[in-house]
Amino acid sequence: MNERRYTKGPCPFPECGSSDAFTTYTDGVGHCFSCGKSKKVNTNMDSYEPTTFTELTKFSDISSYRSYPVTSRGISQEVIDHFGIKMSVTDTGIPEAHFYPYTKHGITVAYKERKLPKEFKTHGDFKDCELFGQSSCVAGKHRLVITEGELDACAVAQSMLSTSKKIWNVVSIPSASNLRGLLEQRDWINSFKEIVLCFDQDDAGQKAQDAAAKMFSAGKVRIARLQEKDPCEVLIKHGPKSLNDAIFTAQVWSPAGIVTGEAVWEQFKSRQNVESVPYPDCMSGLNEKLKGIRYGEITLFTSGTGSGKSTVIKEIVLDLLAKTSDKVGLISLEESVGDTAEKFISMQLKRNIMDPPPTSEEELRRGYEAVFGDERLVLLDHQGSVGDSSLIDKIEYMALMGCKYLVLDHITIAVSEGSEGLSGNEAVDKVMSDLLKVVKKHNVWLGLISHLRKAQGGKSFEEGNIASIDDIKGSGSIKQISFDIIAFSRNLVAESESERNTIKFKVLKSRFTGLTGPAGSSTYNNKTTRLVSSGGFDEYFTV
Repeated sequence: MNERRYTKGPCPFPECGSSDAFTTYTDGVGHCFSCGKSKKVNTNMDSYEPTTFTELTKFSDISSYRSYPVTSRGISQEVIDHFGIKMSVTDTGIPEAHFYPYTKHGITVAYKERKLPKEFKTHGDFKDCELFGQSSCVAGKHRLVITEGELDACAVAQSMLSTSKKIWNVVSIPSASNLRGLLEQRDWINSFKEIVLCFDQDDAGQKAQDAAAKMFSAGKVRIARLQEKDPCEVLIKHGPKSLNDAIFTAQVWSPAGIVTGEAVWEQFKSRQNVESVPYPDCMSGLNEKLKGIRYGEITLFTSGTGSGKSTVIKEIVLDLLAKTSDKVGLISLEESVGDTAEKFISMQLKRNIMDPPPTSEEELRRGYEAVFGDERLVLLDHQGSVGDSSLIDKIEYMALMGCKYLVLDHITIAVSEGSEGLSGNEAVDKVMSDLLKVVKKHNVWLGLISHLRKAQGGKSFEEGNIASIDDIKGSGSIKQISFDIIAFSRNLVAESESERNTIKFKVLKSRFTGLTGPAGSSTYNNKTTRLVSSGGFDEYFTV
């Protein structure tokens, strides 16, 4: 840096006032080491080192830059001003860089810089930013157009302005490889009646388009088909009307549904090669009947009150975290996040942390880090309220976050929140249908807990009676839609402690293997809070 130093003097920025902190370099760039600002200055030096102005750009300076129409793309000054785009030019007036503003609550907090022709860098804090152009939109209106580039958004806005004299709602994601902003703004985007995706027509753009379309409410998404690779090319080669027509004639998106010929064979082969994740060793009997758990399926777990449903589910969750690299989403509607964390930490440490002697903070933290440290276990914080009509939407949000395994505990409460004025079996049918759509749409596994009807005569389920498929509480859609159904029981009033702590499993349905019947047992260890396999198959079901 010292080799480039030319001279030191007073800072030209009046708000600074330093008398000697501004240093001018031989490349014509000046930098103030007091206020941190930079600017180009005139020098008479013959030598010129190719250091660009944008390398010394400060976020605080960008808002003061001017802007100009992008004539090479057919984009007017009015459109540039609509989005608040800033630009820098060389000393000779040649365009040097574009600065696209990104906002948070309508305030610009970051800029994406495009050094022409196509070199990118960022300025400011992009965390939790809104989409490009979002601060200029009005939520809840009829149509929102989403592109995969800032200049493409400008091209769409230009087509609107040229044909209807008004810029309607249009936003952009940073690139086809960055859909995170759509997920973070999903509720805002869903507020529009119609969502038009106007992505590039290349492979990357079409792949991103399909992924984006799955994020939003069914029936809202439309796909704009373009004559050229992207909106900018359409605007330049075919004019604003052609691009505007592509937006207004966009077709409703729907996933591929009709399969014939060779595609049937491909799906058959895919099904044959589907991977199964075995159940934990403490439930090894289930693997004999079910061969594990698989994406695209719903597994129903059902038992009497107090039979160990929460423990069984948490054993499965811990095992999935250990065996896979995927995220796991847990929706526990009867537990707070704190309660759930406490039980997982106890299970990870293999000791009841409520029992004496007290567990040290260091040990508790070790258990926490082992379960939650890599952020692969995602919990729903329902804050004591499960009457929110968006529960199914939140479950889908978890799938969109990357959770490949989901657990909902339990369906009875989910029905009460998702009934939308329906009652009885209709409410159950709707929730089960919605859950199946999430599972198939995002190719995830869903573990679902259901309660049982009150036993009619004989021993109760809490006395160790094992349920049949007709004992499942709710409409027939629960057992029809579920791929696998696992019933288990525990005799809470047995004289023997060993029997009181034994959970017996039975497979009532398996669509994958067709195998049903007794599936072994597990024993709960009060000291470790964990289950261990106790073997035993038919002997538990002879009564």
